[in-house]
Amino acid sequence: MTGTITHDPPPAAGGRQSGPLIVTEDPDLLDDLLRLCAAAGATPEVHHSLPGTPLSTPSALTAAATSATTPAPSASARPTGWEAAPLVLVGDDAARRVRGAVRRRGVVLVGRDQDDSGVWQRAVEIGADHVLMLPDGEQWLVDRIADVAEGVGRPALTVGVIGGRGGAGASTLACALAVTSAREGLRTLLVDADPMGGGLDVLLGGETADGLRWPAFAASRGRVGGGALEESLPELHSLRVLSWDRGDCVAVPPQAVRAVLAAARRRGGTVVVDLPRRIDDGVAEILAQLDVGLLVVPAELRAVAAAGRVAAAVGMVLRDLRVAVRGPYASGLDDREVARLLGLPLAGEVPVESGLLRATESRRPPGTPSRGPLARFCRGFWERVLAESDGRGGSAA
Repeated sequence: MTGTITHDPPPAAGGRQSGPLIVTEDPDLLDDLLRLCAAAGATPEVHHSLPGTPLSTPSALTAAATSATTPAPSASARPTGWEAAPLVLVGDDAARRVRGAVRRRGVVLVGRDQDDSGVWQRAVEIGADHVLMLPDGEQWLVDRIADVAEGVGRPALTVGVIGGRGGAGASTLACALAVTSAREGLRTLLVDADPMGGGLDVLLGGETADGLRWPAFAASRGRVGGGALEESLPELHSLRVLSWDRGDCVAVPPQAVRAVLAAARRRGGTVVVDLPRRIDDGVAEILAQLDVGLLVVPAELRAVAAAGRVAAAVGMVLRDLRVAVRGPYASGLDDREVARLLGLPLAGEVPVESGLLRATESRRPPGTPSRGPLARFCRGFWERVLAESDGRGGSAA
């Protein structure tokens, strides 16, 4: 179980990240927390009260597990106390001893008793952002510690694009959004979530580019390193692409999809996902991690009717779904009427760009002409959603 009270951990001074600070004198809880730190590749600093006197050496088994999976930290890489540590894990046994600490973000109160209603009061007393119960919250905590180990600030702004019907142009728009984001200097990853779509690397002119495709991640379990993921993927047009190969269709389990997308988001910047209209367990995992969804709908009545079913399915998981309308318009329809019929906020009208087919055939991806109408639409979209994200405390820097 995890519970959220406020927001995210602060960045380390000077942009440098270090291991978390653990405050507990419960040996069993300490062994678990050290094990989770080892799994996340982080070396923590341990105290049994507010930083001052380090806790004695943990059990030999735990120490061996930690040393086998993480390097010994240098003096400059260690946290310098309660206020400077990027993440603080306070055992429920130590809550009373840290009540007088300076209030800060990034404090997690960790316990074991699922039925202890008083834990929330103790969390408020120490200014904790989260309450976490083991063992249920182990994966969440490993991911959070991994963020610290990787030096990650806020997660990537993640946008999914889905067609209201076949041939709506969702893949074209997804590519154009990614190309535009990369051109604006943002770290950008384009994810092809449709195994039947033929591969977005083809649309970008990079089907022979070196790098891993989705089938290579089918056996992924647990956490995937964000940096390793980024470096393993093809780089095309200043962005990274996770696409499908042209071999036999390989099923990627939902847990692998979850791990890969979580790793991508930890790198920051933007992530654009081209979604299939079929919502299976893997797609549901992606929808759960999206910040914004764009439903691309041609302005014709049959397309609007089909899009309504897609919107109903997607809306069960994704709260922020917006409609992008593509002309030409059927009689009696305009972009606002399509949005009204679907009951969704309007993201705008996707413009028709002359020469797009010829550009694709000549290996130039959608959105490449920086002054073209499609690029202008994408640039305006990013400006709006990035401003919204900053207003909510997020960032894609």
